Amino acid sequence: MGAAQRTGWDRLLPAQQWLLTNTLGIKPTAEGETVGPARRSQDERWTTHLTAARQFHTREGHLNAGRKHVEQMEDGTEVKLGGWLDNTRRRVTKLTPERRAELDELAMRW
Repeated sequence: MGAAQRTGWDRLLPAQQWLLTNTLGIKPTAEGETVGPARRSQDERWTTHLTAARQFHTREGHLNAGRKHVEQMEDGTEVKLGGWLDNTRRRVTKLTPERRAELDELAMRW
């Protein structure tokens, strides 16, 4: 709690800074300190989900995963594949031709 306040400390009013410090014990970030995990780019997320889709397709022979399906990757991470596939089908018109071709290789049911 307070990550947004810590990173934007300079944008807070002095009264807000005082309240955060004295009531919640939240301090501003130190020089060079980062708060929370770094955000992944859209391309990184696409690559992760596409890898999970390929793994699922190799194992099952199709991409008809249920909406709640979570794919367990070989490195131990979990990918919410079912929701991603459903959302991708809904937004097919917004996909680049390259991304659509990658899913067509896996016999994606549009």
